[in-house]
Amino acid sequence: MKTLKQTYLNNRFFFTLFCVGFCYVLAFFFPLMMWIANSLLIFVLVLTVVDGLILFLNKEGINAQRILPEKLSNGDENSVKVDIRNNYNFNISTKIIDEIPFQFQKRDFLIQKNIESGNNTFFEYILEPKERGEYSFGSLNIYVNSPIGLVSRRFTFQKDAKLASYPSFINLRKYELMALQNEFMLGGIKKIRKLGHTMEFEQIRDYVQGDDIRSINWKATSKSSKLMVNQFQDEKSQRIMMLIDKGRTMKMPFNGLSLLDYSINATMALSHIILKKGDRAGTMTFSKKTENKVAADNRSGQLKRISEALYNVQTNFFESDFGRLYQETKFHLNQRSLVLLFTNFETLDGLDRQMKFLRGIAKNHLLVVIFFKNSEVHKVLNTNPESMQEIYDEIIGEKFEFEKKLIIQELRKYGIYSIYTLPENLNIDVINKYLEIKARGIL
Repeated sequence: MKTLKQTYLNNRFFFTLFCVGFCYVLAFFFPLMMWIANSLLIFVLVLTVVDGLILFLNKEGINAQRILPEKLSNGDENSVKVDIRNNYNFNISTKIIDEIPFQFQKRDFLIQKNIESGNNTFFEYILEPKERGEYSFGSLNIYVNSPIGLVSRRFTFQKDAKLASYPSFINLRKYELMALQNEFMLGGIKKIRKLGHTMEFEQIRDYVQGDDIRSINWKATSKSSKLMVNQFQDEKSQRIMMLIDKGRTMKMPFNGLSLLDYSINATMALSHIILKKGDRAGTMTFSKKTENKVAADNRSGQLKRISEALYNVQTNFFESDFGRLYQETKFHLNQRSLVLLFTNFETLDGLDRQMKFLRGIAKNHLLVVIFFKNSEVHKVLNTNPESMQEIYDEIIGEKFEFEKKLIIQELRKYGIYSIYTLPENLNIDVINKYLEIKARGIL
């Protein structure tokens, strides 16, 4: 561990010099003060030298280590730990200034600790990243003072450490426990008849009287000169695909996170629950083209593959191409799946432009469109207006809210499910919808 050493004269030293200077001023009026001032100046200089020497006599005066997590969880509170050991044979006071990544915009980071001789001090502080990607830490700077306190010595540790911020993963265990205890589930859910094709191919065998003629494999029959049929078995797990819009509508920020970040965090939380339930989780992002594809599967390491695919996805300023998305799902999702589409429609006209593509997806899959309430509009609607401006704002807010209700009705008319939620409630709402669909057996 590389240590850089620097010496600084601190505020106590300059205050002492001020007192000496004041004595010299008094010496103009009281000659005796000149002797006192000279003696005090010599004493201060000697004490400063002694203070500097005792700080530098021990080349390894302190050891320190910044303990970082393996990776940061975006949008969550992440703990960073610092361990400092005092190797001096006297007690010290320290000021710790950690050069944390610029993305946090913390310019006043300062922690003060007193450490006894031969002892360690251990503390932690919290960082809450609002962006995915790479974060660079600067130096861990520690300023040390002896009991004399006229000189400070700086130690520098762990320069230029790098850490990646991944989609939220800290609370995955919490969501898992809630799902297993059915704390998400709403009351009144009833089992209903299953819809759609829930069988998967097992083998080709000889035709036996009573087999469904629709399962005859004509290609195999022509080769073997006898009737052959496809045999299917109950599908062992269901496929859930999460499609994330990364177009310009997902750039909108709420509480420091964009709608894209909320969607990615919800995808991670839901994927964890899906895999725990034995289903197959997959994901894909889209805008002008489809990217970051992870096929629906439940094999080992699937959650990590999804996390790596979504690690550094960014929004852009293009209008998303739903036609391209429809073509992608048509040719690559060849079995009925639960498709959760994270996007944001602000107006009914915006939905109408894409409705034919959504209907195309819903024809072969169970489609759930997820879009967002505007937190600021929601606040306006939940306050009592007092001024004309507040009344005007409420009327505009009600207009926006009414437009969203029309969107929900339009989707329902074509058999498309929807989730309309506040960004901060997204994780729980999408997990609840998934559990509801499984409980009702409608996939």
